[in-house]
Amino acid sequence: MAPAAARTVLVVDDDPAMRAMIADYLGDHGFRVAAAADAGEMARALAGGGVDLVLLDLKLPDEDGLTLIHDLRRGPGGVPIIVLTGHRRDEVDRVVGLELGADDYLTKPFGLRELLARIRAVLRRGEPAAAAARPEEEGGSRPGEREAAPACYRFAGWELDLRLRRLRSPSGEIAPLTRGEFNLLAAFLRSPRRVLSREQLLAASRVHDDEVFDRSIDVQILRLRRKLEADPSQPALIRTERGAGYILTASVETVWERRAGR
Repeated sequence: MAPAAARTVLVVDDDPAMRAMIADYLGDHGFRVAAAADAGEMARALAGGGVDLVLLDLKLPDEDGLTLIHDLRRGPGGVPIIVLTGHRRDEVDRVVGLELGADDYLTKPFGLRELLARIRAVLRRGEPAAAAARPEEEGGSRPGEREAAPACYRFAGWELDLRLRRLRSPSGEIAPLTRGEFNLLAAFLRSPRRVLSREQLLAASRVHDDEVFDRSIDVQILRLRRKLEADPSQPALIRTERGAGYILTASVETVWERRAGR
């Protein structure tokens, strides 16, 4: 991952005092910060490129924050989104925002230290998963060949292409994944039929940080279940083991890629 100094956070909030407070704090911790008061300014900032994460207030005046999330997810690039809500009672908006593709949320008022932790966690979640995909039982490369690497995983009729970062359903349709969902699913597929604790999943999906909260994993698993399970309320593929963590119950076939050396 690029150093924090190379990362730009776009703060979208109509409150100038809130924008200034966040910009000052993140700037002190090595981030560049762009600011927008409404959807138009947000669109112009994104069009300029270089935005690594959007911090979006759902309660913009005359703007539907959920529609903005939907529009961001339809566009190219897949920039991560953390949504801000003004009241704890706005649970429906938070849940819908996560289902639309937001990566995390915070409820106002929030601590700036927690905000920083969540931004770092979401950015780490987008790191490439290829380094973590090395096989545990590598028998050594054959002469004239490079080390093997998994090209895709197949499970319960699904296929996850690691090179294209694409999930194909049993019916052949592409199920879009955020970067966090991709990394977490790859972690499950590397350790099928094994109970993985939240701490193990945080480490395996490369989002671990001293200030990361377990809830980030629970949010990602909820979203994966909504894409993978026939009945997300009665999950069969990703099952909860109370007091222990989660387990992927399906058997997994690994398709290997081996390229000839020079």
